[in-house]
Amino acid sequence: MIKKTISLTADGKKELEAELDALIKGRPAIAEKIATARAFGDLSENEEYSSARNEQKVAESRILEIQDILKNAKVIRGGKRSKIDLGVTCDLDFGGRKVTYTLVGPTEANPLEGKISNESPIGKALLGRKAGEAFDFNGKTVKIVEIQ
Repeated sequence: MIKKTISLTADGKKELEAELDALIKGRPAIAEKIATARAFGDLSENEEYSSARNEQKVAESRILEIQDILKNAKVIRGGKRSKIDLGVTCDLDFGGRKVTYTLVGPTEANPLEGKISNESPIGKALLGRKAGEAFDFNGKTVKIVEIQ
């Protein structure tokens, strides 16, 4: 079995660690919900019990997922660089619209927060480019204004 390394920024790793901590701290509350619902009697028609068990299943699944991610995580360094790479933030002129993106691994990607995956089409197009470069992307001219 090949171990897959997962690239995370230091902030992304901290966010996952905080989420894991919150999920683990939430276990007793979920167990309490299950115990309370169990006391209502017949479990086959007990919606509160089914709901609490489902909440527990989702939380435990996410805990295992985060633990696996953290176990295989490699923290990427950000900071000022001469070309775009993982962990780097860049300002772009995207067809006349100003945008700022941080290039991250797929686990951490969240386009609404300006975090784009290095495996996304635009992420692949940006990798290795330098400030001042311009290129065509889906019919729009993209110019790299600054690499932070």
